Amino acid sequence: MTTKDERLSFLEEMSDVRRIKRPNRADVQASRSMTPGHLERQRAAVDEAPKDRNPLTGDNVDPLKSHDVLAYQRPGIQHGVYRKLRLGQYQIDARLDLHRMTVDQARLEVFSFINECVTHGVRTALILHGKGERNPDGIAQLKSYLAKWLPELDAVMAFHSAQRHHGGTGAVYVMLRKGEKDKQRNRERHGFK
Repeated sequence: MTTKDERLSFLEEMSDVRRIKRPNRADVQASRSMTPGHLERQRAAVDEAPKDRNPLTGDNVDPLKSHDVLAYQRPGIQHGVYRKLRLGQYQIDARLDLHRMTVDQARLEVFSFINECVTHGVRTALILHGKGERNPDGIAQLKSYLAKWLPELDAVMAFHSAQRHHGGTGAVYVMLRKGEKDKQRNRERHGFK
């Protein structure tokens, strides 16, 4: 609370203050003249369509049912390693949930997710795709596409439908190839060059 004397003192100090007639603002009007750089960037943006670097396709997908098991193993994957993956005995380092996504959204997410996993050295991931049990035709759409997409990615070494506690046939374990850092670490650990 201010006292009456303080208010009077303030008004006396402010008595010679005048309002600024012109607003004290910056002029933000953009220049209307186009420089050659502007014109070139504008032309390039119109001419070049963005390139889709995502190799995942949607052609010739075999429809899968909700309880179909996904299973894939590249040549060279040891049976014991694949068995541990199938049984969910590897630590899951990353997860992706595709529920409520369209096929196009899932396509982008799966490609991005696998690339990020490889970049960060993730070896085992879990992708939740759902069972598609609510679909009237009984087709598990995202599951069907995922079964086609994962083998198309070089980084995917193997995959298998998850154990019940991780989502069962509504999820899939994905084993990814080792990154260069992990390969070098193994060489050093085991004395290989």
